This record gives sequence, C-alpha cells and structure tokens, in this order.
Amino acid sequence: MRDGEQTPGVSLEPEKKVWIAKNLDALGVDVIEAGSAVTSEGERDGIRAVVKEGLRAEICSFARIVKSDIDHAIDCDVDSVHLVVPVSDLHITQKLKKDRTTVKQIAVDMVEYAKKHGLIVELSGEDASRADLDYLIDVYKAGVEAGADRLCFCDTVGVLRPEGAYDIFRRLTTEVKAPISIHCHDDFGLATANTVAALRAGAAQAHVTVNGVGERAGNTALEEVVVVLKSLYGVNTRINLENLYPTSKLVSRLMGIPVAPNKSLVGENAFMHESGIHVHGLMANTATYEPITPETIGRKRQIMLGKHAGRSTVELALQGFGLNATATQLDEITKQIKSLGDKGKHVTDADLMSVADSVLGNHSVARIKLIDCTILSGNHATPTSSVKLTLDGQEIVESGVGVGPVDAALNALRRSIAGVADIKLDEYRVEAITGGTDALVDVWVKMSRDGRVISARGAGPDIIMASVQAFVEGMNRLIEEKNGVKKQA
Repeated sequence: MRDGEQTPGVSLEPEKKVWIAKNLDALGVDVIEAGSAVTSEGERDGIRAVVKEGLRAEICSFARIVKSDIDHAIDCDVDSVHLVVPVSDLHITQKLKKDRTTVKQIAVDMVEYAKKHGLIVELSGEDASRADLDYLIDVYKAGVEAGADRLCFCDTVGVLRPEGAYDIFRRLTTEVKAPISIHCHDDFGLATANTVAALRAGAAQAHVTVNGVGERAGNTALEEVVVVLKSLYGVNTRINLENLYPTSKLVSRLMGIPVAPNKSLVGENAFMHESGIHVHGLMANTATYEPITPETIGRKRQIMLGKHAGRSTVELALQGFGLNATATQLDEITKQIKSLGDKGKHVTDADLMSVADSVLGNHSVARIKLIDCTILSGNHATPTSSVKLTLDGQEIVESGVGVGPVDAALNALRRSIAGVADIKLDEYRVEAITGGTDALVDVWVKMSRDGRVISARGAGPDIIMASVQAFVEGMNRLIEEKNGVKKQA
C-alpha cells in the first residue's frame, strides 16, 4: 500500500487507507505496508488508523536506515519496519555520498535499534539488482546477525531478468539463512516474470500491489502473481481468488487510477469477446479462448458487439436478453450490428436491443420519456438538477444533488423512478469524438438492476444531456418488463 500510494498524483486519506487495508486483510494478504511513517503527520494518522483496526495481517511501515524514520514507525505502533538500505555503488556514492563499509555499519546499527524497540525487521537491499552480489550478501549476513527477521531483494528500477532472478535467488537462499522477499518494479514489463522466477528459486515472500500500481511503470501486480502461481504452477496461496476483482475495482476507484482495458485478469477486456470465431468456440467450451473462468477471480464473461462480431456473437448476446431469432432474422441483426461497428460506434446492449426490436417486430414504446432537465451549478453552490419526465404517461418531477452537474442529473433521474426500480450506475465513460470547445462527446454507461447489467450510450455537444440521454435509454431497457427480460418466440 505504501509503494502503491507513491503512484504520481495519489494521496490516500486515513479512511481510504483503512478501507483498502480491511479489504487486503479479507483478501488474505499476510503483511500490509501501510505507509512510510516519516512522510507526514497525515501519513502517520493513516498508519495509526490501520493499526487500530486490529487486522489479522502484520502492519508494516517503510523506513530508511535513519533513526527518526524508525522512531516515527514506533510511534505509530506498527508490527514491523521495512528497513531499506541502498546497496548498489550508484546509490551508495551518488545518493548517500558514503562508502560500502559505512553504509553496512549504519544498516546494522539501525537493525539493532529497531529490534530493541520490539519491531519485526525486514532488511531490504535497495537497487539490489545493480549491486555487487558479494557485497549484498555481506550486508544481508550482517543484518541477520544483528537480528533482522527477514531480508528483501529490491529490483528498484526493473532491470532484473527472469533467468537472472532465478540464479540470484538460488544463491541467496543457499548462502543466507533467513527468509528472503522479492520486490520488483515493472519498468520493462518483467515484474511478474521476475517475481515468479524468484519464488521458484526459493524466495519466501513477494512484495506486490493491487493492479500493479506504483511509481513510474508500477510494481508487481498481486492478482497476476496469485493467479499465475495457482493456474500455471499449481501453487496455492491463502489469497481468496474470488475477491481479486472486487478488490481491484475498489483500489482503482479510491486511488483514482483507471485500470487499462487490456490489463491481464482485471482489465475491462480480459474476459470480453467480440470475434465470431472466438464466441463460436466459447459456446462449445469456454476453455477454447479463456485460460481460466472469469468466476475464478470474481468476474463475469462479457460479449462485445462490433464489426468483428459474427452470428455466434450476436446469437449469444440475444440469448442473454431472452431474445430468440430465426436464422434469417439473426443474419439481418448481425448485418446491422456490423454496420454500426464499421462506422466506429461503440455498440451497446441498448443498440443491440433497438436493432433486435426492429428486426423481430417488437415495437415497444419507451416507458420513460424525458420532458425537461435543468441544472444549477456554480462556484459556491451544490450542483442541483431538476428533471421532468413521464413514466407510463404519468408526469413526475424530481430533483437531485451531486458532486457535479452530471452526477446531480443522474441522481435526479434515479430518484424519479425509485418507486418502480432501483437503478445502479456501475460505470461511466466520456470520450470526445471531435476537437474544440464545441466537441461532440460520446457518453457510455453501464447500469444494473437486480443483477441484470446493460450498457447504453448518448452523444452530443452537451456532456450533461448526452449523459442523461444514455441514462434514460438504459433505464428504459432495464424496466421494460417487470422481470427485465423480454421474450420473443
């Protein structure tokens, strides 16, 4: 959590630290590095708040080989310190302006100091992958003799290679009699590979972050290591796999760091299929195009529609909405979906159902019709929205407030049908289609009701009205019938 929070632009308030820590504890994480106590009083408040939760996990503070760092950690009542000593000549001479002998002695003194104050000590070699291995081992041995409980090898700038990681850890675990951790950064995209190689060679612990967040290109991703160990090496951990995706979403939201769509396992596209060939295979056996089932990590499979969609893709998507079509109807729906995709459009569930309604002859009338939407927002005013709409012909006027004008408008819409259906907004995304201050925007939303999920879109030069358009479209689909599913014989 400490290295993850060092992601540029991220700062977690104490309540957010606690929220994440409690979820990490429930996930099964053994040690939570809650922060660096020397950073600020606010950081110490956050660490203390995590400690007060009485979690099962060991709570740790990052510390340099500086007495004041350790004192601040002691003041936060943590269980352990991650005591980091620079070990490469580059760091020793250029950053610390010292020599090897002096640095080793300071490390020994600080280990002894921390142990005297009842702390578990993990002595970490910073920039170890660019250090003289003989010197690193010398520091490690001196640290263990001084009382260090664990050791850590830090690939600080991600230059380690998997084959090198394996060889290094075979030697370290042979020559040094203490558990050794692996701590990798992802500058070259090798963090997970290096971490797994080190674990195979005898590393006892892996330093990871949820979603691989962290400085620069980030750290080793917790979810990747856990699933790789389980699925590719048959190694079980105490991590609750089904909680991986929910935890990923929570961390992304609280840190304000979106997960890349193509991120392994937890990215939006990881279990999303569009190609007709792939979907045809999935219908026969999901293992054809999925290495694990999405449910393994708390996810669900998604079928995306676009120009790559085939009859199988469209048929499976229709089945998900309880819609059946003849071969001729299916061909026509597929043709129209491909046409939308060729125009560069993000084809939503609502688009599919609109096309299907037309082809299948389901001429349903929208139950919700928006008449008016007004917004009040300013420097010193709470954003407020008032909406007027009809539901099954009955006029409804409702208002709502929010953190911004869009949020206020969507809250007003939700309140307007609260007596009919509880609609939840799961995802919201805006993209500019054209440039300039009068840019046309495309708003994409994912909404749910009683476990049923649907996507919808709206477009226009006004981001608020485009958002309202998308939300109204989605609401109409979700309340189309009492059970949310429309059948077609």
